[in-house]
Amino acid sequence: MPVITSDTVTLLATVVLAYLLGSVPFGVLITRMMGLGDLRAIGSGNIGATNVLRTGNKGAAAATLILDGGKGAAAVLLARALVGPDAAQLAGLAAFLGHLYPVWLAFKGGKGVATFLGIMLALAWPVGALCCATWLVVAITSRYSSLSALVAAATSVLWMQLTGNHRMVLLGMILTALVYLRHWANIQRLRAGTEPKIGKKG
Repeated sequence: MPVITSDTVTLLATVVLAYLLGSVPFGVLITRMMGLGDLRAIGSGNIGATNVLRTGNKGAAAATLILDGGKGAAAVLLARALVGPDAAQLAGLAAFLGHLYPVWLAFKGGKGVATFLGIMLALAWPVGALCCATWLVVAITSRYSSLSALVAAATSVLWMQLTGNHRMVLLGMILTALVYLRHWANIQRLRAGTEPKIGKKG
C-alpha cells in the first residue's frame, strides 16, 4: 500500500481549502446584501463582476471584481507561504475550479476572469500585470468583456515565456482552456454579432 505522508495530507488540505475559498460566490452575496436581487436571474445569470455591472451598481461590480480576484490571489499566497511554490500553483488551479464549479451553488459558477487575473498577479506579478493590461486595452477598444478575457487568457502563456516564468506555462495552458470552455457561448455570440457590450443592462 502507498504510504500517505504528512506532506501529502498537507498538500491535499491546501487544495481543498483553496477550492472552498475560490467557491465563495461574492457576486451573489454582494448583490443580495445590497438589495439588488438574485444575480443569477439578472442579465446573463453569471455570478461575476460583468454581470453585477448590469444591475447598474458600479460599486457592487467593483467590489465583486476585487473580491473574486482577491480570493484567487489569497489562495496562491497562503499556499506559497505555508507549503511552497508548487503548492501555490495547485492552490491557484483549485481556487479557479472553485469559482467555476462552486459547491455552494450546485457547481454552477462563474467564468473565472477576475479570479484568473488574481491568480496570475499572485504567482508572478509581471505576468498578472501584463494580463490585466491586455484585458484593459481590449476592453477599451472593443467594449466586449468576454473578448477581453479570451485575449488576456490566450496571451498569458506568451507573457510567462517572455518574463521567464516557464514553470507556470502548464498551469497557464490549463486555465486558458478552462476560460475558453466557460466562454464558449460568448464565442458563438461574438461570431454572430449578438454579444452584449460592457455596461449593457440585462
